[in-house]
Amino acid sequence: MKNSLRTLALASAVLVAGSAVAIPPPPPPTATELAQSGDDPAWSITEDLTTEIGPRMAGTEAESAARRWAVARLQAMGFANVREEQFDMPVWVRGEEEASLVGPFLPQKLAITALGNSASTGAKGIEGDIVYFPSYDALVAAPEAQVKGKIVFIDHQMERAQDGSGYGQYGRGRFIGANAASKKGAIAVVIRSIGTDNHRTPHTGGTNFEKGVTPIPAGALSNPDADQLVRQWQRTLRMRTKETALGYTPEPLRLKLLLTPKQVGQQHSGNVIAEVPGSDPNASPVIIACHLDSWDLGTGAIDDGAGCGIITAAAKHVMTARQPRRTIRVLWAGAEEVGVFGGKAYFEKHGTEKHAVALESDFGADRVWRVDFKLPASAKALEDRIAAELSAFGIVRGKEPAGGGADIGALVAAGVPTLDLQQDGTRYFDLHHTPDDTLDKIDPVQLRQNVVAWTATLAILANSSDAELP
Repeated sequence: MKNSLRTLALASAVLVAGSAVAIPPPPPPTATELAQSGDDPAWSITEDLTTEIGPRMAGTEAESAARRWAVARLQAMGFANVREEQFDMPVWVRGEEEASLVGPFLPQKLAITALGNSASTGAKGIEGDIVYFPSYDALVAAPEAQVKGKIVFIDHQMERAQDGSGYGQYGRGRFIGANAASKKGAIAVVIRSIGTDNHRTPHTGGTNFEKGVTPIPAGALSNPDADQLVRQWQRTLRMRTKETALGYTPEPLRLKLLLTPKQVGQQHSGNVIAEVPGSDPNASPVIIACHLDSWDLGTGAIDDGAGCGIITAAAKHVMTARQPRRTIRVLWAGAEEVGVFGGKAYFEKHGTEKHAVALESDFGADRVWRVDFKLPASAKALEDRIAAELSAFGIVRGKEPAGGGADIGALVAAGVPTLDLQQDGTRYFDLHHTPDDTLDKIDPVQLRQNVVAWTATLAILANSSDAELP
């Protein structure tokens, strides 16, 4: 539409003093106008990646195939210096997964998935009494005698938040709950999934054990199954109170658990890197990141296929509009989900290089609603330009400093400036790390809004002066 209006305006000046004059061609579209046009690389990247490759568990052949796919796609799109940078990492793979409540009520199967780095129960499984904790903090405060020899259940019901701020608080039960339980002598841990849905689709994710702590089996129950466990736990408490008063010995709530994952040792993973060369070889580059790997339950559409689509589409639009002053480096990181190995490997190889600013997209595909900054004082005018540009797309300016993302975390910790294009996370944790992380959950209209916001921002950053971003 903007190009059409410009053309009409020029056409109105065709006659000057009754004679025809040459009509200059309309100016080429800006990068933002290209992002608003019909070309949508973000959708095609996400669709093709999830269709042709699917789940991309770190360190597996599927992730290796995804890297080869990514190199070919980025080369075909016209990016320069496309390459794979390999690294090695420890690899964990999933096995059988079953859980049942077996007493004191009739047996009932539960929907469960193993957490990354979970130990195996062995092929025969284990059975044990459940000890209930409403939160991770309650487990930490419990005496060892309450936990030893039991299967720990951590019930931490995550609440929705547009910015996903509950993840860090509630996620501790997944991140380090098994570690805390093992130190107190538990034989296994099950947690309520770190998610906000009410479907029987458990959420996986990594758990971690300190050096010297024996790994134990660890799994996540779907939210409806966690609810069922809680109801049975509450009934056993009432029975215990009543029967103890009458002189009976109450039966405990018992769980049978079968998880047979295994560690397969060091395997290859890698980062895929591509660039849009800048016109000024002395200007420090802008790095934009996503992660190529995914968990194995879904096809990794929102986490993080869409992120790779978004940042790559933005870089492509800037490249098509005109050569930017600064080089844009695109990082499709490997092995983020299982320990941010790709981000760490990138920093080990490139951390001493000068980076002007780092950005990451790894929070799904719903609309960008806020922009946060953590730029040097010299970039105040630059921030104002970006905020003004984004306001046209309904994006507000935040008041808190930007935090960056996992794969650029080491760069940001080392002092590289960063900027967050905050996506609406209201429904993100309905899908996160579940079998429901599939292409149909992405709204093409909201995905396009992400690309427009990223393109507008990237165009400004990539053409910034050294006075603004040293």
